[in-house]
Amino acid sequence: MIPISQGRSRRARLAGAVCALLVTGTALTGCSEDPNEGTNGVGRLPADQIQDRAQKAAESVGTVRLHGSVVTSGRTYTLDMRLKETGGVGSVTTKGETFRLLRIDEELYLKADAEFWSHGADETDGGEGGAGGAADAAAAEKLASKYVKVPQGDPSYKKFIGFTDKTVLLSGLLTLHGKLATDGHHEQSGVRTIRVTGDEGSGGTLDVSLEGKPYPVRLVRAGEAGTLTFSAWGTDFPLEEPAKDETLDYGKQLPTS
Repeated sequence: MIPISQGRSRRARLAGAVCALLVTGTALTGCSEDPNEGTNGVGRLPADQIQDRAQKAAESVGTVRLHGSVVTSGRTYTLDMRLKETGGVGSVTTKGETFRLLRIDEELYLKADAEFWSHGADETDGGEGGAGGAADAAAAEKLASKYVKVPQGDPSYKKFIGFTDKTVLLSGLLTLHGKLATDGHHEQSGVRTIRVTGDEGSGGTLDVSLEGKPYPVRLVRAGEAGTLTFSAWGTDFPLEEPAKDETLDYGKQLPTS
């Protein structure tokens, strides 16, 4: 993490040197660099308004990429998802097993290797049935590397579809808890940001872009519940149904243990 870019640091040193040369015993004004100069101006707003602007910016655009970790119900999921209003695509990793999710409108597909279907899925969901159950060896080989259509009545449908829903996912993530405050100017992935904290960081932190629209750039969730970065806001991407020879419709319920 780089609090201030090297270019900005050099400008700050130059400004300081110029100020030092101008010292004549009179009060100096205008010698300190304005960290909000040339930005979208949200860095000058109160913390609650910055969070509100970030949420509205996220809602106003149709697409985003997010990657990082989310901890829910005591389990850590590592996500790399691209989301839009009509669906999403990407990968999810948990307990050493990686699977791919693809949603187009209400149709949800899951793609994984035979190891996932034979025992990895059982670890993923605690043996509660649905995709959480392990398939036998023959079924696992049949399912391996195929886009398996997840039945809407299967427990895993409700569990995994949230990872592909931009509105649901972001509305549950982009709210800090506790008293809000700003915590200085920073830089994330080459983008200048203003940081907002909840309860001095224990309620989460959110870095908001100072360049262009005030999109969320990086979120550290409260209670050590994961860290996510956001990028490619407004950059469209294709969502295509998998080919028929790459798809399996397993029926009303996925394998159970």
